[in-house]
Amino acid sequence: MARKLPMYKAISEAIAQEMERDENVFVMGEDIGAYGGIFGATTGLLEKFGPERVRDTPISEAAFIGAALGAASKGMRPIVELMFVDFFGVAMDQIYNHIAKAHYMSGGQVKMPVVIMTAMGGGYSDAAQHSQCLYGLFAHVPGLKIVIPSNSYDAKGLMISAIRDDNPVMYFFHKGLMGLGWMPSPPEATVEVPEEPYTVPIGEAKVVREGSDVTIVGVAKMVYEALWAAEELEKEGISAEVIDLRTLVPLDKKTLVNSVKKTGRLVVVDEDYRSYGMSGEVIATVVENGISLEAPPVRVAYPDVPVPYSRVLERYVLPDKEKIINAVKSIM
Repeated sequence: MARKLPMYKAISEAIAQEMERDENVFVMGEDIGAYGGIFGATTGLLEKFGPERVRDTPISEAAFIGAALGAASKGMRPIVELMFVDFFGVAMDQIYNHIAKAHYMSGGQVKMPVVIMTAMGGGYSDAAQHSQCLYGLFAHVPGLKIVIPSNSYDAKGLMISAIRDDNPVMYFFHKGLMGLGWMPSPPEATVEVPEEPYTVPIGEAKVVREGSDVTIVGVAKMVYEALWAAEELEKEGISAEVIDLRTLVPLDKKTLVNSVKKTGRLVVVDEDYRSYGMSGEVIATVVENGISLEAPPVRVAYPDVPVPYSRVLERYVLPDKEKIINAVKSIM
């Protein structure tokens, strides 16, 4: 049976069902117990499973992500919440040098089933240290899988897939999609979610709108900006296909390439910084596959500047529907 759930409840339900299925699954992080996570992703878990399996930690990212590394190497399946991805720097060595590489450096003898769940994204005046996406940084390093759901159905299915994976998975959720009462969220992000456990395969993109004139690619909140742009473009006779990548690593190159083969045009929408990131990787993937394009590909990405605190300035730099429409028209 399915019912509509906001994303934060879908994530919490996925974790709860996996904790019921496997006693090796446990959760750690700041304010994930009594508070239920600052963005609600661990709501109700402490009451259900107790403090041994739902552990509030001090503000010590290096310590609890390091503890997850040790626990995973001994057969446990830890989920750790890095409250904001912006804080990753203090646990960089644990993530980049150990969790990502232990499987390789042990000759495959050490599995590393760690899920690092983290909040990303701006749009609510939280400034330069609480609004970044940064998934491109982690996608750059071999050994980490990167998933980014855009709705509550995918959020539950991808979380279950991440927990069952024997490799480390970075699970990004956009704060502006969680369905929290105190933060605006597109109503389209709250969709029907089956009560029973299910998986969404890691590495499979989804065509969320079919079209024939241009392919628009994005993740998370940018999927909705792309869909809203596609609706407006249709009124002017431009048919846009929209792809929700859902996973950055491994990248679903087949879906991407097949779409651009059909449309001949590509616009990549990215809330992460423009340079050296997702937008460049998507375009390179298309070009390296020898796809014949009707026009040069275009990036609608976050400029290479820190996120402004000013709401007016933040809106000026964030990718949105209007910027996507202008980008599409520039290559028609």
